[in-house]
Amino acid sequence: MRLQSFEHQGRPGWGIVEAGGVRDMTAALPGIGSIKALLAADALDAARDAAASAPLLAGETVRPLPVIPDPGKILCCGLNYHEHRIESHNPTVGYPTLFVRFADTQIGHGAAIETPPETTKLDYEAELAVVIGKAGRRIPRAAAMEHVAGYACYNDVSVRDWQKHTTQMTPGKNFPTTGPFGPWLVTRDAIGTLGPLRIQCRLNGTVMQDAHLGDMIFDIPHLIAYISTFTPLAPGDVILTGTPGGVGSRRDPPVFLKPGDRVEVEIEEVGLLANPVA
Repeated sequence: MRLQSFEHQGRPGWGIVEAGGVRDMTAALPGIGSIKALLAADALDAARDAAASAPLLAGETVRPLPVIPDPGKILCCGLNYHEHRIESHNPTVGYPTLFVRFADTQIGHGAAIETPPETTKLDYEAELAVVIGKAGRRIPRAAAMEHVAGYACYNDVSVRDWQKHTTQMTPGKNFPTTGPFGPWLVTRDAIGTLGPLRIQCRLNGTVMQDAHLGDMIFDIPHLIAYISTFTPLAPGDVILTGTPGGVGSRRDPPVFLKPGDRVEVEIEEVGLLANPVA
């Protein structure tokens, strides 16, 4: 099942994506006004049952919003693919490198990534986003996947010079419009084994990043177990699992995003997230 947050005729809503459009579930399930609320209510099965009677909206009439517009937490893992760690000249580590992103930096599929006037070093980062569906604290690795609602594409756009001002990365990861997230959430039951699935970033049609999800250093159960040790996870929380090698700042010469560009993040069986740069 593919779940999408959207705006339709000036109002926010959410629905189930089908071949002919989006089933508007906002009114079909009274009291559940968002995907985050759906997950908190543990109502995925109810959504499936109610979908057939929900109004079908034509895809071109809705404006995609970030999959979870208001997550309580966005926790990001850096340097989580071997190739990216090597190209960044970082040593092997025993624990995940984590930082946070703010919810108000996010945009939906098709929305413009706006180039900040403070930089010329705006960079792409294709990532798999994991959306939490079941609350937990100190979640054991063996049970971690039970807490996953599903997956989406994410572009963890980075302002590289601000990221490198000091040893912490927060400023370079939190400029407005630098968190494209979408176009939808694919529920965990719709995807089999993640490892073989391909993740790519394309810039103006040219492949810049190309890897498989199995190339992660710390896999999803490891990240959930580690993160939930120091902070409780709640439905709608988002974990970004890191980017593969091939980022623009590590190319020779470097390649940075500029107005007029189009950047795409595609993950097999998950979706295609595309955004222009303005």
